[in-house]
Amino acid sequence: MTHETERLILRPWTEDDAEDLYRYASHPDIGPIAGWSAHTSVEESRQIIRDVLSVPETYAVVPKSVGHPAGCIGLMVGASSNIGLPNTEAEIGYWIGVPYWGQGLIPEAARETMRHGFEDLGLHKIWCGYFDGNQKSRRVQEKCGFVYHHTATNVPCRIEGVLRTEHISCITRDEWQKADR
Repeated sequence: MTHETERLILRPWTEDDAEDLYRYASHPDIGPIAGWSAHTSVEESRQIIRDVLSVPETYAVVPKSVGHPAGCIGLMVGASSNIGLPNTEAEIGYWIGVPYWGQGLIPEAARETMRHGFEDLGLHKIWCGYFDGNQKSRRVQEKCGFVYHHTATNVPCRIEGVLRTEHISCITRDEWQKADR
């Protein structure tokens, strides 16, 4: 399934996207702050597309102005989330390449993904977290109406042996419907 906003196309990843994924996911300011290691090769990026990014509800963020993936957004519904959610709830995750920071693209992608989650998938609540220090992710959550819920400490991430502090927020379908979208 593909989704479209004013400036973006959100579409499933394909292995043909490996070079674009590597271009942005190899930057040291992207993965580590989000809890995963920077990609080290195009082949690693291709494998991550196969093993991680090909799951349902995970999308390449494609700015229409460039026509290739520059980031990623996805919903991890129910058990596919690592925070133990029922099937009526999901966790949203996202990132975008450094050249696209500060343009409001991820809030735009998040709003469409939230709309899809609440309207199309019938979710009751969407959760989102960010690790200590990731102020850009915190700002996306604020812009999209997420409300702080709790802080978890000693949270494992995808970097071997690293534990982080994670701040977790959420938004209910009712809150989303009442928000000025």
